[in-house]
Order: sequence, then structure tokens, then C-alpha cells
Amino acid sequence: MGSTPTSRITRARVRETNGRWNDKPGINIREDSRGEFFDIGVAPGEEVSYEVVDLRPDARHLLLLARRASRKEKFLCGHDERHWFVCAVPGRSVASVRGAMEALQPALVRARFERRVRRAKNRLRRRNEVFVRQGEWFFVPAPEGFEVDPRTIFKHEPISRGRGSKPHVCEELHRSGGEIVYVSSRRPSGLTEAQYRRLINDQPSAESWGWSVMRRGASVYARGSVRHADHKTVVLKGWHRVFMNTEGEAPWAPTVVFLD
Repeated sequence: MGSTPTSRITRARVRETNGRWNDKPGINIREDSRGEFFDIGVAPGEEVSYEVVDLRPDARHLLLLARRASRKEKFLCGHDERHWFVCAVPGRSVASVRGAMEALQPALVRARFERRVRRAKNRLRRRNEVFVRQGEWFFVPAPEGFEVDPRTIFKHEPISRGRGSKPHVCEELHRSGGEIVYVSSRRPSGLTEAQYRRLINDQPSAESWGWSVMRRGASVYARGSVRHADHKTVVLKGWHRVFMNTEGEAPWAPTVVFLD
């Protein structure tokens, strides 16, 4: 494993968090002059242990188990294309890297795979008969004959998991439904209009938190190229339904929502 695509060694740092809003306990990827490293933050006085449950050097992935006083938490750590990542894994029975990767696939993806794909080894490929994957996003071909009103197509639109991550940018995007929310680095999952107005009324300084207006929980379809600095560009021929992985289903996941 390595801190660059060509290196085979990476680093991890365990430290005590400082209690500020932007320094919460957990595992993150950070970068310094030497490159990327796993940053494990532990709250003052917290009792927690970490154990590698499954290690796959060939895939540069491992499954990590965190034992806390109240629960067990599982994380998939590894290298995806160009950078290191850490992802909370839902499901109590997950015991391997492969099981973690399958658990992170959306339910519709898993169901379609069982019906349509005979070769199980294709299930974890970035492109197969069921989906195209780029990072945490799955793009599933829309039903034959699916059409949208050209007036509802947006050009070069971002999609985000809503916790300060760099957005993926879709060449063409169509959305329907969902809820308008106000998003900032301090409220990454978004506030409704009423919640936002209440916060500003109670705490006027919050108005300067750099808010963006986004849509949460919409049905989203993408077509054409999808670009991201950390991943190879993928090209979707025809409309594809956009799904985020299931990390948000893990109770110990960071704030993860589908924002666009």
C-alpha cells in the first residue's frame, strides 16, 4: 500500500482530538508534505481499540474493526485509483474486504446483479453489466425509452455526499423531487428553510458560514462525462440513475447525504 499510486507504504497517525466542531473523533485521510496518511482521532479519555479483520495487499484494501464502549464499528480502508480512502461499512455480519465492498453497493444494484450477472467476479469491477462506478457513486442505466424534458437538463452540475467532499461534476444532469436545503461546512447534511431561518435568528453570525442552496434526496439522472480530480473520467452513454453507496446507513458514518 502507498501514499501515492506507485508507492507501497502509507502512514497512520493516532492522536487525541481537541474538542472543536471540526475535529471530531474518527478516521480521516489527511495530507502533509510527505503525502497522504490515515488520521485516527480519539476523544480525550475515550477507550477504543482497532483491529485489522481482513487484509488484501493485492487490492490495497483492508477491513478495520473499531471497538468502543457502546458498539463495534467497521471501516473499509484502501486505495481507489489515485488516492487513499476510508469508508464506514454498514452491516454487523461483514467480515471481509469483499463483503464490505458488496455491503456498500446500493440495494437496487445488488438486486440487479443477482438477476443479470452470472460471473460473480464482475461484481466488484468499476464497470460491469449493471453499473458504472466512480468512487462512492454508482450509475445504473435507465430503463429503455427513458426520456426527460430538455428544459430540465443542467450542464456541468455537481453531485456531493455532503460532508465537505469534492463534488463529482456531471456533463448533463436531470433531477426531480427532493428537498431544498442550505448547506455549509458546519452543517454538511443541510438545513431546511425553517431550520436555516431559525439558526440565523438565534445566531446571526451563522449567516457568514458560506452557505450553498442544494437539493437533498432527489431522483437524479446523469449522461455524458462525469469528472472528478481523484478519479478517471467516466462516460455514460445514455441516461443513468445516480446512486450513492450505502455508507450513510452505518450509524457510525460521518454525516453523509445525497446533495446536488
